[in-house]
Amino acid sequence: MKREIEVFDYTKEILDALKKGVLLTTKADGKANAMAISWGTLGIDWGKPTFTVFVRENRFTKQQLDKNSEFTINMPCGDYDKNIIAVCGTKSGHSADKFAELGLTEEPPLRISVPGIKELPLTLECRVVYAQKQDAAAITEANRAAFYPQNVDSSFHGANRDYHTAYYGEIVAAYFIE
Repeated sequence: MKREIEVFDYTKEILDALKKGVLLTTKADGKANAMAISWGTLGIDWGKPTFTVFVRENRFTKQQLDKNSEFTINMPCGDYDKNIIAVCGTKSGHSADKFAELGLTEEPPLRISVPGIKELPLTLECRVVYAQKQDAAAITEANRAAFYPQNVDSSFHGANRDYHTAYYGEIVAAYFIE
């Protein structure tokens, strides 16, 4: 069962969860994948509630988003298995089925094709309304050095040489999985 919510009534909870890590879930070619993120913005663009995510160029999640421009943001509430965020933040969907490995339960979505995750019940369903690759020249030198070191291989799960694409997702549903 899902209890729909007004997303901005839960701004504090969403942003607090984001600081600790949440999951960005995609689905394409019949495969769901979840990636841990701690960069994101909640806002209003073009008069609509949006959640913007930033995904590095070589990530499996980017390939998924480029095939299916829908995603969910899945956030914990209360006690949860912190290993979920850890595994989804260090393993790649290129080579791992994180849902199977972690025993995650796909929750059927309300308005898009990407599932929520029962174990992380605060869910935002999003449709991409705009995407843009970062302009390296517009990033400060300090941030380029800290977050995009050119001597670190692209497969490294933390800071590496790959820039991000920003995906602005219109929030088309927000709810708690109960």
